[in-house]
Amino acid sequence: PAWPAPARDGPAPASAPRRAAAARPLPVPATLAVAAPPPSANENLALFHETLGEKRYAEQHVKVLFALAAKAGLSLNQGEYKPGYDKASRVSSYQITLPVKGSYQAIWQFALGALRELPFAALDDIGFRRENIGDAQVEARVRFTLYLKDGAMPEQP
Repeated sequence: PAWPAPARDGPAPASAPRRAAAARPLPVPATLAVAAPPPSANENLALFHETLGEKRYAEQHVKVLFALAAKAGLSLNQGEYKPGYDKASRVSSYQITLPVKGSYQAIWQFALGALRELPFAALDDIGFRRENIGDAQVEARVRFTLYLKDGAMPEQP
């Protein structure tokens, strides 16, 4: 059955004051908030370098990855390691490829935990492989890159 629509001869009395209030301009605040100036290029560069890990601790960073894998219940045999250096940014990199085996959830738990523990790490690639559909265990290759500084701040131009 169709329901009759309510009659509308004009605006509802309760909505008229709301419309009038909405039409009035807002009062100007007594004090205006002034935004801080954006950081300079040198300040941005300094902040970037502060977040980098230290190259001299690269071995300890790898141990952190192995400990996180063990904590997630993953089996991890050995990894592949590839150091690098970018002359333009004066940043060292350490690429780590780890073959791991465990549950899908545990592998993601490990990868995300590594990014939390090592904020200067990037998860470059993660690939999964399962022998059979019913297998609970998944094989994965996880590739991280650690971005590292030599310890001293680079000279400003």
